[in-house]
Amino acid sequence: MKGRRLLTPSEETIISRRKSEFGLIIKLLAGIAIGAGIGFMADETVMQIIMSVKHVLGQLIFYTVPLVIIAFIAPAITRLGENASRMLMTGVGIAYMSSVGAATMACLAGYAIIPHLSVPTSVEGLRELPKILFQLNIPAIMPVMTALITAIMLGIATLWTRAEVMGKLLGELEKIMMQVVSRVVIPILPFFIATTFAGLAYEGSLTRQLPVFLKVIVLVLLGHFIWLAVMYTIAGIVSRRNPIEVLRHYPPAYLTAVGTMSSAATLPVALECASRSRVLSKDTVEFAVPLGATIHLCGSVLTETFFAMTISLMLYGHMPAFGTMFVFIILFGVFAIGAPGVPGGTVMASLGIVVGVLGFDPAGVALLLAIFALQDSFGTACNVTGDGAIALMLEGIFNRNGELSGHKL
Repeated sequence: MKGRRLLTPSEETIISRRKSEFGLIIKLLAGIAIGAGIGFMADETVMQIIMSVKHVLGQLIFYTVPLVIIAFIAPAITRLGENASRMLMTGVGIAYMSSVGAATMACLAGYAIIPHLSVPTSVEGLRELPKILFQLNIPAIMPVMTALITAIMLGIATLWTRAEVMGKLLGELEKIMMQVVSRVVIPILPFFIATTFAGLAYEGSLTRQLPVFLKVIVLVLLGHFIWLAVMYTIAGIVSRRNPIEVLRHYPPAYLTAVGTMSSAATLPVALECASRSRVLSKDTVEFAVPLGATIHLCGSVLTETFFAMTISLMLYGHMPAFGTMFVFIILFGVFAIGAPGVPGGTVMASLGIVVGVLGFDPAGVALLLAIFALQDSFGTACNVTGDGAIALMLEGIFNRNGELSGHKL
């Protein structure tokens, strides 16, 4: 009988990451279920305690937002500058335009579709939430827009001055805040979401909102496929090659992403899928697919934009104005490129503009986090599959005449 093959360090890392991500989604779902159950049964005294806990957890989460913005955006800018090349900058530009395009499509669809979903906005007949027992305020060190401008200025100025020490400090700050997100923010999210759903169940709005969110999730999944069709059509035009020859190899990567909920964990499968295509060179695949796994988040951006508009109408009685959504989308593309590589990294990185631009309060943020988590795996699958389209575009731009190394057919 043959013994078990020893796992390589990279395989052990991927398996560990998968367990962590599955554990988080289970905790988030458990938080929703337990919170809703408590809310349906709780009396006013219990709800006072729950609302107090929610306030403290929300304050802690929002305190970290400006720090996360600086810690992830500034180092991302310095890394891009250090490795600047035509192909890299083109790939980053395409990923940014893909995210902005997906968000714009979601925004326009939102204005056209959401008003017809019968989104409940009236508070008539709802029970009033009790006042909190105690209040602990933890102000952020700066407003979120200040943090964004600070991050951009620090990153660009570090490149201008070639400040190696500052570059290393920003890299260290990124590692520190990654640990804060992984060890503090992510672990308390299930509890924050549980308290939010307890409040929704207690006041009676949960039963009104759940059917709407189920419809929205279906619409978002349809939006993923539409955007992928747009990307691969553009890729075919740019490269003058058949995009189906790339797309037809991607189902294993798509399904793997649905299972792992992580672009990083899906990367080995995505590389294998892209390498089977006869229209992609080896060099392009090995460059574009890992790059896309890091910075290309079209599916997640599309999802969050549509969800945010729905929640805005549901909680605040109106969708954001077009000008507000325009600013949100332009900034969201930047935040998506610098999003941390943790479960739900896209929505975590964007909390600053969700609060600062869209004006969400803690209840809105908690609802966005919870609903986003329910479909996060499908957003990731869209991101990963879209990377093949980016690879095909780069192939057409930089390898039209076959200068890069190809595949054995």
